[in-house]
Amino acid sequence: MKQRTLLAGVGAAIAVLAVAAPTAQAGLGTDRTVSIAPATTAVRGERYVETRLFFGTERPDGGPDVTDAQFMAFVDRHVTPGFPDGLTIQEGRGQWRDSRGAIERERSYELILLYPASEASRRFPVIEAIRDAYVRSYTQDSVARLDEPTLADF
Repeated sequence: MKQRTLLAGVGAAIAVLAVAAPTAQAGLGTDRTVSIAPATTAVRGERYVETRLFFGTERPDGGPDVTDAQFMAFVDRHVTPGFPDGLTIQEGRGQWRDSRGAIERERSYELILLYPASEASRRFPVIEAIRDAYVRSYTQDSVARLDEPTLADF
């Protein structure tokens, strides 16, 4: 009796998941898609790309940490010209394994850029130039990058 009750419960859960599963998709013109809303929800917004860049502030060469003023000056010089419509900066604490295998913990910044998916091929080189400029300016090993397709409605 317990087994039949358990099977009925599992069957009901599968039915609920199948009905409530997200079905709307947004992509970047590749196989990659992202679920964004259940089938019963009206999907709003246009296709966008969200790029997040992660900047560390400690210098592997032992130099002084990048200050808030230095980072904001970097944003003004290297980021704002390519993304004048807006961006978001969040302060954080990061952890990663360096090229020597040591765990590094440091103050960091997350830069969030949002732009129409139709502009992705034009924006990607601008973003790479930002990453390269930070690595060169502050002797960093790297700037992490994460790109996600999304929908945005303003």
